[in-house]
Amino acid sequence: PYAPLLAAPKSPYQADTLVLESTYGNRLHQARRQRINSLKAILNRAVSDKGLVLIPAFSMGRTQELLYELEQIQHQAVSNSKLKNLEIIVDSPLAASFTTQYQQFSRLWDKEAKRKLKSGRSPLSFENLYTINSHQQHLNCINYLAKRNKPAVIIAASGMCSGGRIVNYLSRFLADASTDVLFIGYQAKGTLGRDIQHYGPKGGYVYIDQKRIDIKAQIHSLSGYSAHADQNNLLNFIKRMRKKPKEIRLVHGDSEAKQALKQKISE
Repeated sequence: PYAPLLAAPKSPYQADTLVLESTYGNRLHQARRQRINSLKAILNRAVSDKGLVLIPAFSMGRTQELLYELEQIQHQAVSNSKLKNLEIIVDSPLAASFTTQYQQFSRLWDKEAKRKLKSGRSPLSFENLYTINSHQQHLNCINYLAKRNKPAVIIAASGMCSGGRIVNYLSRFLADASTDVLFIGYQAKGTLGRDIQHYGPKGGYVYIDQKRIDIKAQIHSLSGYSAHADQNNLLNFIKRMRKKPKEIRLVHGDSEAKQALKQKISE
């Protein structure tokens, strides 16, 4: 719920068997206002030290929701602030294609997003937003950012850093203390994203393409942007069914999350 670019989820009237994910079965997401404030704080840090904010994001859903809130932050910034002029770079042709589809289906957005459109704003296509398409443009962008003397936000796939263009950015900038890496989605065990998320705050290191890279960047995690519902949302999905299922199968979650959600469902 409360995703402006999507209609609110609705529970089915009934089910014999409910197959329910449990990714965040043991956690609660940040409230939307809180996560926006956390995002803004990270952006302000980048502006103050002219650093980069690297955001591994899946091309569909997370990227568009993030763009929506970045536009909101820049819209509310004072006209002469560096935050308002911060460059937002989407380095993903697939994400750009999905963003176009989101715009074409704006009739399915919620009331909040539609009000912005009516006021003349474009939440997914704004002044300081740039899209990188070809591989050569991608390489040129990395070199440009390495020589720059100003902050920027880079959104690139894959969301768990298990491949894709984000890996090249991490390889180049993860050892820079002015870099911020922001995880906005679930990081599965065994992925580069999970290793950075786990070892980064401890001053650890990771290997990328068999090269050791000391993590000097600041590491942040905001679960509120995840496409996966938190514990309360999952429980509400069940509660709002008029005829409860005879059986619930929990999938897609670590064992701790499954056990915690099972306990809550059983209460």
